[in-house]
Amino acid sequence: MSAKFPRRVKIVEVGARDGLQNEPGDVVATSIKLELIRRLEQAGLSYIEAASFVSPKWVPQMGDAAEVIGGIEPKPGVTYAALTPNLKGLEGALEAGVKEVAIFGAASESFSQKNINCSVAESLNRFEAVMERAKAADVRVRGYVSTVMGCPYEGEIAPQKVAEVADIMYQMGCYEISLGDTIGVGTPLKAKRMLEAVSGKIPMPQLAAHFHDTYGQALPNLLAVLEEGLAVVDSSVAGLGGCPYAKGASGNVATEDVVYMLHGMEIETGIDLPKLISAGNYIMDQLGRETRSKVARALG
Repeated sequence: MSAKFPRRVKIVEVGARDGLQNEPGDVVATSIKLELIRRLEQAGLSYIEAASFVSPKWVPQMGDAAEVIGGIEPKPGVTYAALTPNLKGLEGALEAGVKEVAIFGAASESFSQKNINCSVAESLNRFEAVMERAKAADVRVRGYVSTVMGCPYEGEIAPQKVAEVADIMYQMGCYEISLGDTIGVGTPLKAKRMLEAVSGKIPMPQLAAHFHDTYGQALPNLLAVLEEGLAVVDSSVAGLGGCPYAKGASGNVATEDVVYMLHGMEIETGIDLPKLISAGNYIMDQLGRETRSKVARALG
């Protein structure tokens, strides 16, 4: 195996937030979300995105963010993070006791306008107040950059544009930048070129990959960036999630599939795969659907 591959990869589990936030139909009960989080902990996940402090008018599934955070019985060594796109969201998260938050920008102007109704520059300016407040509260901030390999409105996105946005967020104080292929159109060579541009500005240990599997390219793309030394991967149990602004964006890569691949490459994750599969099956049973994880389907 190439010496470039990391010996250990940190998995950032986004199923309870990114996975459930666009779930159609009835709002998923708080008790179900808490049970999912508990099962993910038991499977060995050390970083769980648990909630999003946004307007319930726009994201009904996240309307119980404070209740979810308040209902968690913290396990030592586990981070329970929340998405806070603005100062109001951050204040809500701080009040609920969140110790780590995330903000999100985009590499595409059109996507930024459609998603958060402002330009990329305006979105970054808004984050200044969030970063200052978080720093004052001693809360770490993770940054997301979306549409890093393609936009539903603009098509291909230049790697340098991704690097520019990522660097601004990093310089602002985000300790880690997650690079999101929001609509899942990337391929391995594009992934490498994008990462090369970004890692020219930000140290590789501060970068993460957040790849969607719309075209079945998430695992090949992850393999491509792992080979370059990236060692943090965002994924969603059972492949939950998707992007409401992207046609056909079927969802995040399934955590089970990522873990199976990593373990097969003798890369450590600290995750118990059977327990992870059980957690995925639990939430999909509650939603009344079949898992999107190929590994979970194969292993039953």
